[in-house]
Amino acid sequence: MPKTKLHSKNYTELGGNYQLVLPFNFEVLIPEDDSVRLLSHILEGLNYKKLYQAYSSTGRKPAVEPKILFKVLTYAYMNNIYSSRKIESACKRDINFMWLLEGRKAPDHSTIARFRKDYLQECIDDLFYQLVQYLHSIHEIDFNNLFVDGTKIEANANRYTFVWKKVVSKNEAKMYEKIQSCIKEINATYETEFNVSKETLLHDLTIVLSYLEDKRKQEQIEFVKGIGKRKSKLQKFTEALQEFHARQEQYTAHNQLFKGRNSYSKTDPDATFMHMKDDHMRNAQLKPAYNVQIGVESEEYRLKVRYKNVTADSGYESEENYLYLEKQNQSCYIKPQTYEQWKKRSFKRDISKRENMLYNPETDEYTCHNGKQLRPVGISHRTSATGYRSEITIYECEDCSDCPYKSRCTKARGNRKLQVSKTFVEKRQKSYENITSKEGILLRINRSIQVEGAFGVLKNDYGFNRFLTRGKPNVKIEFMLLCLGYNVNKLHSKIQNERVGNPLHQMETA
Repeated sequence: MPKTKLHSKNYTELGGNYQLVLPFNFEVLIPEDDSVRLLSHILEGLNYKKLYQAYSSTGRKPAVEPKILFKVLTYAYMNNIYSSRKIESACKRDINFMWLLEGRKAPDHSTIARFRKDYLQECIDDLFYQLVQYLHSIHEIDFNNLFVDGTKIEANANRYTFVWKKVVSKNEAKMYEKIQSCIKEINATYETEFNVSKETLLHDLTIVLSYLEDKRKQEQIEFVKGIGKRKSKLQKFTEALQEFHARQEQYTAHNQLFKGRNSYSKTDPDATFMHMKDDHMRNAQLKPAYNVQIGVESEEYRLKVRYKNVTADSGYESEENYLYLEKQNQSCYIKPQTYEQWKKRSFKRDISKRENMLYNPETDEYTCHNGKQLRPVGISHRTSATGYRSEITIYECEDCSDCPYKSRCTKARGNRKLQVSKTFVEKRQKSYENITSKEGILLRINRSIQVEGAFGVLKNDYGFNRFLTRGKPNVKIEFMLLCLGYNVNKLHSKIQNERVGNPLHQMETA
């Protein structure tokens, strides 16, 4: 079969007298109820003052109208298109993207990437919360119930570029011992009295190195290099301290990047190594990731509103959180961490549990299974990672020496002791009563549907399991765009299913 070689200049000749005609009026091709029309309508009503200010501060003329480019980017995230190159391709081939561009030339991938990284950072919050206020204006959000949850999303970082805080601390401690030994030897050799401390180690090493350099100049000692050259003691000290100084600079940089974390990635220092869900072979995976927290309505500070009820899973339970919500006059519906255990028969039979002991608030005493009294004997304090200081009351049994139930109650050699935060116990009980009420059950059902459902859609339906960008600012922009797209899609779905104005799913009864 003969082969025909085609050239670009001959493409128009292949069809002979037959030509394909494309209509320039995309209105005819896009249905009236298409989600792109809803997106354009909503975003057209936003105030883009901060976005245009971002351009004016750089003095650069935008290649594409910023408002239109924002529409294009949001619509891309609505349709699971995240790569700047794929967005560029969609702008050239998809009529919905062409309709948003209003006949303008499609932006290239570098324009899209630069817009997302450089210009949205200062205004993405403002645009997002304007959308939330719009949803409130059409009664899709009532600012009454906030459902909170979190998930882990993999970072755009190499999984083998980890730096562990425990390893850094161990190596730093070992090196400090070597430095102390070296300084001790220098003091003995030159009859000096140098001292180094962990707090000012770099400064102290610089002082000693300066002394050694002055001594080298005074004695006119030349440092040698290469095999077979004998190094002087002064050179050995200098090279050892220089190496210590360089390593300490690295350790200091590591510690600054940890920021309270136990690890970070070299390719994305803002990412932390976390245990992800097992793969299909049930192998535990440790990957660099971000722990993303969302509320299904929005975040309060930006919206200048205060939610009446806050519903969250047991991972958010703490004395600090309970007191914060109480201070804000908000009702908390947080499931206690021991909630599932409380329902088990084995827990109710466990005589060692504080919950199974009688408590007399008047005398502030617990009564154990053997009828003995546990009385307060002291107070201690516990400080959390965030700096919150809680008060712990220590209770001790009057006498456990001849107790027949001691083996089931405690492993201590002496008397049984309890450590109880009275404030935490009180607030936990209140939250437990809230979640077991009729309203609390409804809110917990909606938390599972709305928050966990939202993460299910984002990660499974949208296929968003890994960030494309690096660093917290860029990751935040990417996730905010994803949430913008999700909100518009959700509203479009509710309009199509005639469910607008129903913020809560009601319990089904048989």
